Amino acid sequence: MPTESINGRGATRNVTPTRFNLKARAADGDWLDQVEALDGVQPRQTTVTIERPRTILTRNNSPDIGFDRSVNPYRGCEHGCIYCFARPTHAYHDLSPGVDFESRLFVKPDAAALLHQALAKPGYECAPIALGTNTDPYQPIEERWRITRSIIELLAEHKHPFTITTKSDRVLRDLDVLKPVAALGLVAVAISVTSLDPATSRILEPRAPAGRKRIAAIRRLNAEGVPCHVAIAPVIPQVTDHELESIVEAAAEAGARGGFYLPVRLPHEVAPLFRDWLKEHFPDRAGKVMSVIRQMRGGRDNDPNFFSRMRGQGVWADLLRTRFEKAAQRYGLPPAKFPLRRDLFEPPQGDQLRLL
Repeated sequence: MPTESINGRGATRNVTPTRFNLKARAADGDWLDQVEALDGVQPRQTTVTIERPRTILTRNNSPDIGFDRSVNPYRGCEHGCIYCFARPTHAYHDLSPGVDFESRLFVKPDAAALLHQALAKPGYECAPIALGTNTDPYQPIEERWRITRSIIELLAEHKHPFTITTKSDRVLRDLDVLKPVAALGLVAVAISVTSLDPATSRILEPRAPAGRKRIAAIRRLNAEGVPCHVAIAPVIPQVTDHELESIVEAAAEAGARGGFYLPVRLPHEVAPLFRDWLKEHFPDRAGKVMSVIRQMRGGRDNDPNFFSRMRGQGVWADLLRTRFEKAAQRYGLPPAKFPLRRDLFEPPQGDQLRLL
């Protein structure tokens, strides 16, 4: 029921996930059927729920991903990016991948303590830990909860390599931690830039910092000695793909160490949400956008297969790749590489985090 205003959110509606046999509420004559008429449409507020997981390291063996472990301090993301492939994870909480994903957030305040336990286990083998692989570690609630901060402080203390992927310039807050570990070759950052047009960003990723702020963050990080790359991810055909060359140029001029791009992915419930978003904001080209996406995805809304899911296929995917490669060559942007040291790792001693 549309009982809450979703102004300022990315998704245009909530959807009930059907993969887990959840049922949408049907009108049954009780007071809930009249709540909008009685109370009016209420502003949707962001809520935060504390989550107490037993472990924090997530492992993966995907052959097309350059890391095998990650840490996600938060579930859900207030940035509200309509294309976010992590949206379906909210269905596991009986919540919608739509507006709920942007406004019903979960935090893991024990993340650093759990990571400490994982690093201290006998036989632990050091390899880079990726932050920001599911939801953004520097989304707005990080300002208060500082969970990402506590994680990178722990990793820095034990000289453990890690990467950060974000679309927020809030990462600059932690330069005091990042600079020393960068000098040791232990960290690399990738900042996602999807558009430099404020009007596009406002509807595409409504609560994320503007693209120009992210370019400025790339410049500042590299000037401070923290290697930072640009991730043009995702590229949306007929919506943001015309900006590909200008983003490459801006990132290269800002000193980005390297860059890469990814075509948009629409897994599970993301596809219908994205279709509704197109109808709302780009009704003149909604059909064209989905047609090109399907051509890049083997005739489907989404291609889940390894490797091709990251590159796309067909004429449109080839065109994107050629454009990116030519732009990168023209502006001097090398391929993104993350060579991080593993030999400096010092395992934690004991079961407790150090107080001082």
